[in-house]
Amino acid sequence: MKHANLMINAGATIIDVGGESTRPGAAEVSVEEELQRVIPVVEAIAQRFEVWISVDTSKPEVIRESAKVGAHIINDIRSLSEPGALEAAAETGLPVLSDAYAGKSKNHAGSSEV
Repeated sequence: MKHANLMINAGATIIDVGGESTRPGAAEVSVEEELQRVIPVVEAIAQRFEVWISVDTSKPEVIRESAKVGAHIINDIRSLSEPGALEAAAETGLPVLSDAYAGKSKNHAGSSEV
């Protein structure tokens, strides 16, 4: 929450919350662990601040639960390609940020090719 407060005081209007690293070689996180990491943070930000909350996830369960507790945007590096993610996003009605690089790698931090 301290970091979110600093960003908001610096002028941020959207806070992106994620519970799983997408850097190359990063270990995958279980649904349960990602929910434990993300949901309390989304809830706390939603209760304390007047900002949009983006949730960085590819998991349908995290998409659904985040929407229930205050998320405004889904940010999916895998472009809703995980089973059930497209349906979950559609159910929430939230806008989705997608990655043009999706599908090239399970975990990546972007492409060095431009």
